[in-house]
Amino acid sequence: MAEKTNAQVLIGGKIFTLSGYESEEYLQKVAAYINGKLNELKESESFLKQPYDIQATLTELNIADDYFKAKKQLDILETEIETKDKEIYDLKHELISAQIKVESDEKTIAELREELSEIQQKVIKLEAELEDYKELLDEK
Repeated sequence: MAEKTNAQVLIGGKIFTLSGYESEEYLQKVAAYINGKLNELKESESFLKQPYDIQATLTELNIADDYFKAKKQLDILETEIETKDKEIYDLKHELISAQIKVESDEKTIAELREELSEIQQKVIKLEAELEDYKELLDEK
């Protein structure tokens, strides 16, 4: 099991100690995200006029909104991945079927070429016999 990490972070001008099994870099990244959200909200004068507890709730709501939007996007992407995986599976199946058909067709072509060669040899033999018969008839 991973070791627990403690990291001191600055959020909203106050130092907090965060603990978790993630890296310190990750914990700092979370703090930076929260600070970014706070700075974004502090750009609004109506936010700044609210009591601290309302500011905290609005910040939490904004973070929750980001989370649910990201989760929705993730769900969409996972659905797209499933669809693409199914398409890839179907294409692989079609490819295998086409390869089997090509191999069968190549075998048929080889058999037909062999048959054609035999027929051509028979034609040559029959033409030679025909010439022999013509010569015999001419001699008579």
